[in-house]
Amino acid sequence: MLIQAAGSDVLNGSTLIFPALECFHIIGFALLIGSIAIVDFRMLGFGLMRQQPAELSKSLVIWTHLGLLFVLFTGPLMYSTDPDMYYLNWSFLVKMICLVVALAFHFTIHRKAVKQPDSGSAKAVAYTSLVLWASVVFGGIFIGFVAQGL
Repeated sequence: MLIQAAGSDVLNGSTLIFPALECFHIIGFALLIGSIAIVDFRMLGFGLMRQQPAELSKSLVIWTHLGLLFVLFTGPLMYSTDPDMYYLNWSFLVKMICLVVALAFHFTIHRKAVKQPDSGSAKAVAYTSLVLWASVVFGGIFIGFVAQGL
């Protein structure tokens, strides 16, 4: 508990640390979602048609994992600055639910569909993936605009 309090004091005590942390959080999401979206768009028949979705996914996996690492490192640090504001915010809760669902979907159903892009369900998987990740982004954007509701 002492470490968390000291960490949040450092984050809250500077006018530049939180915005910088938020920038890295956004960069992480850009890497994570961008690399997944490239594969999803390929599964839908848009762009990079010379490569199969499995090849693209394999080429982009380092960027996907790097983005996930950024998000999972910066997110809890940002949360620690004002936990009450976050866990009482509907938009934050929606973002967290969508994030968990999107990650579970990505590492299970999406991964299988990428290996079999010619299956009838591959396009539905790609659309679902894009909607889930967009929901995570929208949930994050609206955190600052939604009043605490719980």
